[in-house]
Amino acid sequence: MQAPGGPDEDRETGFRDGGWSVNYWDDLMGRAIAEFMAQPAEVVLGRKTYDIFASFWPNHRDQTGSSLNEVTKYVASRTKKTLEWENSKLLEGDVVAAIRELKRQPGLPLHVVGSANLLQTLLKNDLVDELDLWVFPVVIGSGKRLFHDGAIPTAWKLTRNQASGTGVLIQHYVRAGNIAYGTMPGA
Repeated sequence: MQAPGGPDEDRETGFRDGGWSVNYWDDLMGRAIAEFMAQPAEVVLGRKTYDIFASFWPNHRDQTGSSLNEVTKYVASRTKKTLEWENSKLLEGDVVAAIRELKRQPGLPLHVVGSANLLQTLLKNDLVDELDLWVFPVVIGSGKRLFHDGAIPTAWKLTRNQASGTGVLIQHYVRAGNIAYGTMPGA
């Protein structure tokens, strides 16, 4: 999931394959992004994704996704002290406790966009209720992964599934409780 949008988006750990998703975009994917962005929600971002978005979206208010300028954005960062992008709020202290508190409060749903490191933390602490997964027909072999060591074993239920004309699978899952374990016949 590292650097899908461009070669210099995220070179952390020497990642050289940035921009791997660009040639797979089609109209269906554009509509899916527009529908997602049109949902009333607040956004939670990791610091790196925040920096990428904050350098782009304030200057592109007329494009799909410009609603990111208007929504409340909660930013998880251990290094940032101030946030320049409008409607951005820094999550101070323990991010797990901060997200738990945000989830307890009434209001709009929280959407995490990108933010691989933050997602790892949320998965490890059982703070993810739904997943929108886009599976691209590529194998990179290196880079950041969504499901890495430490994710809590959970079951998920597929509620929507589409395939783009370029072979990208767009899937939506909701939590389905604990994993039901068993043994295959004859094993």
